[in-house]
This record gives sequence, structure tokens and C-alpha cells, in this order.
Amino acid sequence: MPVYRDEGVVLRTHKLGEADRIVTLLTRSHGKVRAVAKGVRRTGSKFGARLEPFMVADLQLYEGRSLDVINQAETLASYGALIAADYSAYTAATVMVETADKLTESEGSLQQYLLLVGALRSLSRHDHDSSLTLDSYLLRALSLAGWAPSFFDCARCQAPGPHSHTVVQLGGVVCDQCAPPGSPRLDRQTIGLLSSLLTGDWDHADASEEDTRARASGVAAAYTQWHLERGLKSLVHVSREKADT
Repeated sequence: MPVYRDEGVVLRTHKLGEADRIVTLLTRSHGKVRAVAKGVRRTGSKFGARLEPFMVADLQLYEGRSLDVINQAETLASYGALIAADYSAYTAATVMVETADKLTESEGSLQQYLLLVGALRSLSRHDHDSSLTLDSYLLRALSLAGWAPSFFDCARCQAPGPHSHTVVQLGGVVCDQCAPPGSPRLDRQTIGLLSSLLTGDWDHADASEEDTRARASGVAAAYTQWHLERGLKSLVHVSREKADT
């Protein structure tokens, strides 16, 4: 059985049998990997805690027919406990790993891996508001997957912007000629924030108002779910958390 080594961030886990777990990882070089971690649910397991969601580990794996087998795991970054201690960070991270799970496959994407690890690191350090970090991650992850939104020129005909009609099904903002009847308009501040989150202009994003962030979050969520063609189960918890604050 071939052996390989890689770095990976844990996306999700679920139980297998009496003491094992199946771990879904986004790896640096091998894309998304599903592997069995044997005995990790036993009290004396050497690396059970290293294979929890949001953890980044250096892994040695055996290649299997359907599932690989994790033989060794050494912690590279322990983001799990820091993220879990903050509800808003935890719900944001849950959406991130679910999105990464749906966007990535076995062919690998170093950029997607680095983006996710960087976003989880930022959440654990509270570098920015959790909703801003999440929305920035979503827009960038979709861009890397080939669905880059436009928040200035028309997404349909490329007419020079700025434009205010926003239609997620068409790829972002569109001009008056391309806008379907009744399509919503967004204010300049919200479009500016979306652009900043996409490009990484954190000075502008951090200075944004709460209502502007809420509108931008709605666009980012709608854009993500449209292109994934299925709902994100974890996104509802972020929405509830915002509604309760």
C-alpha cells in the first residue's frame, strides 16, 4: 500500500465502528481526502485531538481503495479550541469548511487550501469581525473556483462601472441595459464593501457600518448558494446568531 505525506486541514469527521473516525481533509497537495483514523475515539489515542475540525496537521497516510488510512498526525496549527470558544467565529468556520468541502475535489488546489487555512487563522486571532472574514472567504473561494463576481463593471456585457443593479445569477453588478426588470439595486457603500472583501482591503472593510455589513453578507450568501446549486446547512446558524444580537 503506497504511503504519502501531506498537510491537511480537517473539514469534518464522523464515527466509524466502535473506536474509529472517518476524517475529511482538504490537503495541500492531494486535494480533498477521506481517510480512516483508527482508534482515535479511545481514551488513550495519541492523535485523536489532532484530527478535530479546523485543526491543521502534518499527516502520513496509507493509500487505500476507497478510503485512505491515517498513520501519523502532528499538529501544525491548533485553531479548533480558539474558534470553538467564540460562537460567531465557530459558526463562520463551520460555513467555511462546508463550502471548502463542496468546492474542492481530489485533484487538489493549493490556493483553496491556503485560503482556508488563512481564514481559519484569522478567525482564531479575531483579526476582523467574524462576518467580514466569512464573507471575504466565500467571495475569494468562489473566485478561485472560477466564479469571480464583478462589483464594478457589468458582469454580463462588461460595460464600465460603477453599476448598482445586483443580480447574483448574472455574476454581480449589471448595467441598466442588462438588468432584468425589477432587479434590486444596492447602495454604493454595500457594493464598495463587497469589493473590499473580494480584494482584501481590510482597512475599508473594518471601517464599514453594521447595516452595510448585513447587506453585504446577504449578497455573499446568495452568491455562494447559487453557484454551489445547493444550500449550505451551516449558514442558517450564522443567520440566527446575527438575528439574536
